[in-house]
Amino acid sequence: MKDLMGLMKQAQAMQEKMTGLQAELDALEVEGQAGGGAVKVVASAKGALKSASIDPSLMNPDEKEIVEDLVVAAVNDAKARGERLAQERMSEITAGLPLPPGMKLF
Repeated sequence: MKDLMGLMKQAQAMQEKMTGLQAELDALEVEGQAGGGAVKVVASAKGALKSASIDPSLMNPDEKEIVEDLVVAAVNDAKARGERLAQERMSEITAGLPLPPGMKLF
């Protein structure tokens, strides 16, 4: 019974940390790039796009599809960086808890 109570306390503490982590991930920003930095986007670590920057040299109407592809690639880069950051922070919170390997909590 003692083990169960200890596990319940750990779960409650983890839940409180998770709430704080969610707020932290909203505030943290990651940058994604494509085309050697010609297209840059900034997003929250949770994936909300905040800004985009496109190098003026890409503003050729004949290269519209290239710019669109670079924007998509930059957004995906930012998303991947945010997911890695979130996973790192989650690992810090769940360190020491008996969770199955590979279990994702969000």
